[in-house]
Amino acid sequence: MKYFRKTAFYIGTVGGFSILMYWIVLLGSKFELGRNIIEAESGNNSWQEFLSSIAHNFEHPLAILLIQIVTIIFAARLFGWIFSKIGQPTVIGEIIAGIVLGPSLVGMYFPEFSATLFPAHSLGNIQFLSQIGLILFMFVVGMEIDLKVLKHKANDAIIISHASIIIPFALGMGLAYFIYQAHSPEGVKFLSFGLFLGIAMSITAFPVLARIVQERGISKTRLGTVVITCAAADDITAWCLLAAVIAIVKAGSFVSSLYIIALAALYVLVMIRFIKPFLKRVAELHSSNENLSKPIVAIFFITLILSAYTTELIGIHALFGAFMAGAIMPENTRFRSIFIEKVEDVALVLLLPLFFVFTGLRTEIGLLNDIGLWKITGLIILVAIVGKFVGSALAARFVGQHWKDSLTIGALMNTRGLMELVVLNIGYDLGVLTPEIFAMMVIMALVTTFMAGPALSLIERVFKPETEEIPSEISNSGKFRILISFGNPERGRSLLKLANGFVRKLNSNAAVTVMHLTPTNELHHYNAEQYEQESFGPVIQESKMLNQKISTLFKASGDIDSDIAETANKGDFDLLLIGIGQSIFEGSILGKILGFTTRIINPENLFSQVSGKDSLFENSPFDERTRLILSKSKIPVGILIDKELAKVDSVFIPIFAETDMQLIHYAQKLINNVESQVIFYDATGQIKNNRQFRESIRLIEQVAPNHISLLNELVIETDFLKQQDLMLVSFESWKQLVESKKHWLQDIPSTLIIRE
Repeated sequence: MKYFRKTAFYIGTVGGFSILMYWIVLLGSKFELGRNIIEAESGNNSWQEFLSSIAHNFEHPLAILLIQIVTIIFAARLFGWIFSKIGQPTVIGEIIAGIVLGPSLVGMYFPEFSATLFPAHSLGNIQFLSQIGLILFMFVVGMEIDLKVLKHKANDAIIISHASIIIPFALGMGLAYFIYQAHSPEGVKFLSFGLFLGIAMSITAFPVLARIVQERGISKTRLGTVVITCAAADDITAWCLLAAVIAIVKAGSFVSSLYIIALAALYVLVMIRFIKPFLKRVAELHSSNENLSKPIVAIFFITLILSAYTTELIGIHALFGAFMAGAIMPENTRFRSIFIEKVEDVALVLLLPLFFVFTGLRTEIGLLNDIGLWKITGLIILVAIVGKFVGSALAARFVGQHWKDSLTIGALMNTRGLMELVVLNIGYDLGVLTPEIFAMMVIMALVTTFMAGPALSLIERVFKPETEEIPSEISNSGKFRILISFGNPERGRSLLKLANGFVRKLNSNAAVTVMHLTPTNELHHYNAEQYEQESFGPVIQESKMLNQKISTLFKASGDIDSDIAETANKGDFDLLLIGIGQSIFEGSILGKILGFTTRIINPENLFSQVSGKDSLFENSPFDERTRLILSKSKIPVGILIDKELAKVDSVFIPIFAETDMQLIHYAQKLINNVESQVIFYDATGQIKNNRQFRESIRLIEQVAPNHISLLNELVIETDFLKQQDLMLVSFESWKQLVESKKHWLQDIPSTLIIRE
């Protein structure tokens, strides 16, 4: 009855008021008499009007901007992904995406499409949005610089850093001397032109460098500390110099620029002496997500915007103000992490790609249509490499670094990336750089950033010791070595409990290494130590409870599955343990079999299914990452399907094939170390018909007679499975179980799948 009342009310309300509106329209139409109302004609004209309306909507500035943003983000992510797969920073791919969408490629070969997607009148919108993205990005860069590092570890680093600025700066001005007459814009003084070439040669991309250091796993080494400190000092010095250069260019002379520089010095003083203590106090009171309310966030954003606005008014560019605002943010690591999370996704994913494309739209490589211009481009690249790479390496060698570390520092400091594009765009906007020189310098930025990875690999190869070193964290002469790789800390605890079951009584004859790799783009160098502590905290706590000695290994990675397999292979381990939870099966047919979900297809797996990687009817029993680790690992791998594993007292081992004999080895370890009760289920008669199988089990029974049960017939039901702590199964048998869709799979306990 209640349902019908609601339905009657709904129909009465909607119907009644619709009739009322129609009646009002009829009454109102009487007022149209004498007002020269033009009636729209029916038929084809109405269709034409509809088409014209749609065409007009396509040309609306907002519609153009939205489709531009979609195109730009898609291209940036695609090229960034491609370049990350070949070991390059994603920023290279994003810059290439901008050049591809610009006049150098799409504009040259598809001019009509380019004119439609990027009409000249729309570029101003992209520019302003990209500037906002840059302001947010520079704010993040400022926050990533740890000023405490400069205070305590700056001795050699400052020398290397300033040498890596002054040497390329001087060479850049020398280059300007030779190309000024032929390639400088009309009406630009040599001082302005020379200063901008100098600062462009001396810049280092601190964010890209920090990512490379993390990916290479050297962030916690002495070399990593030195190079991060060098880059931080380089960034601060270079941006201060850039502010001075902009002041000189805008003022027209050095003397006139002194007024701007004086105002800039006053601004910096106010920010450090007054604004910084105020923000620190605010952060102390609001250092958690719960306390960081919208009004508090607004305070910090207003500080950022006012800082950028002030430096723009002074005449040293809004980006310096954004950088300065980030640098004076409270040093509380947790606070910075929270705030960066709020800013970074919008800045890096949405707005910053607009800057790359805007730069690409300005970069006309087609202008370099003469061999002489390409020679100058080569000269610019050579000067950049000699100044930054060689200059930094020689300075590092002078202060006592050995040649390998010196050359590594040089290769990293030579990375320019996005920061170079920022400087070049400022010079282009000020009219100091011609389109030709701008294109040459963009190519230089790409080449010097691209060469960082290969240069580091070459240095490693040249200085590689005769015997390959195993990382100290995993070098152990134990007779049974286990490597645990975990993502979720709680799953790390389960994996450690399992590993402890294999080695508890082996003492010095065993070694357990626990490894956590994190994606490079999710880690900032300044909070890496805290992130490591948080990641390993639950695992270390569990190791103390188990009285299990462990070694830890942590690093950022751009290719996690490959790095896991490589570490396992190089470390001479006997077993790699990795964990997967119920969530990876969510939405798949396998997930439905296991009872994890009621949905049929997970959208994340749809591409693999459509592309043929993962058939809907022949489901792989693992996710993509697990399959890649299995394919690359040369040692036995154990995959734990974790259902909150608490202990391994009761273990169920179904035997389906002769190859399952390998499981006896692991069953024996569990019995010897934690006195597990093991049930072997001879599902297909393999034990009964194989003498070697029977003898292996009998040998274990002689040592531990009350710890093995052998069942030839068993009805596997929910009650039985609930009594088990762990199911141990081979890789091939697990695949057969999944394909056969056994009804009891949904009730299995935590399961360890062994791939020999």
